[in-house]
Amino acid sequence: MDTAPAPAPAPTKPSLSKKPSPSFRLRNGSLNALRLRRVFDLFDRNGDGEITLDEMAAALDTLGLGADRASLEATVGAYIPAGAAGLGFEDFEGLHRALGDALFGPIAEEEPGKEGEAEDEDMKEAFRVFDENGDGFISAAELQAVLKKLGLAEARNLAAVQEMICNVDRDRDGQVDFGEFKCMMQGITVWGA
Repeated sequence: MDTAPAPAPAPTKPSLSKKPSPSFRLRNGSLNALRLRRVFDLFDRNGDGEITLDEMAAALDTLGLGADRASLEATVGAYIPAGAAGLGFEDFEGLHRALGDALFGPIAEEEPGKEGEAEDEDMKEAFRVFDENGDGFISAAELQAVLKKLGLAEARNLAAVQEMICNVDRDRDGQVDFGEFKCMMQGITVWGA
């Protein structure tokens, strides 16, 4: 008896217990591409250019966002191309875009002249991620805490984190203010984005 293989599960709309953060999808394309590339590289633990379901589950667990394996397979599995072991970067972008549209609706077109305002809001949102105590500055301890949450090796060495701060600290006060952060972010080039 010849049976056809079961169809792949349809992507499921994620359910969130709290209101999703607007920082999930930045309005500035280059900042979004940079952030997404960094997330992809963090999730791709073995550096093979693909994020497997196991790597995705491990990354979500590390971030304290433990996911039910069946839900993860249903949501992410539909974006893994046939024959591939996991998501390539383009597949990851497609998943991110689809989740963003499902959670927030499609990105509205910017009004002419409003691009600068939207970019500033995105920068402020990104700055607030690092400025954990809300004092308007990013200290070495705050940067180290965020790097640790992301599982980056640099977080283990406070001297290395302090050096990162010194590299963008124009007024030499030992911390990064919003102007210094904005200048640093605008100087970042995203290759392949």
